[in-house]
Amino acid sequence: MTEARDVALRARSLLRDKKGRDVLVFDVRGASPITDFVLIASGATPPQLKAMTNELKHGLKEAGVPLYRQSGQADDGWVVMDYVDVVVHVFLDEMRKYYAIEDLWSDLPKVE
Repeated sequence: MTEARDVALRARSLLRDKKGRDVLVFDVRGASPITDFVLIASGATPPQLKAMTNELKHGLKEAGVPLYRQSGQADDGWVVMDYVDVVVHVFLDEMRKYYAIEDLWSDLPKVE
């Protein structure tokens, strides 16, 4: 699995498998020099965030996409996972609402 779009769609599926809510995929190609796709997802509790990030890490690794870098912990309420061409933000509901980072990408296309 090498296409960034395929990685983003697989990541969305993995997050949804662990009951991730309101999973958005933004196509930021041309708008960001850092990555091609940004995913944002929510979970209700730190254990759910941990399950979501573990599922993502293992599922993408099995697909041949290693995690480049991770920042934050589930207990912090916000985890960022960098897969180079795809960056994933997993939030607790209240943290996502507070930081509202999807507003940064609101004018860019969402991948359905």
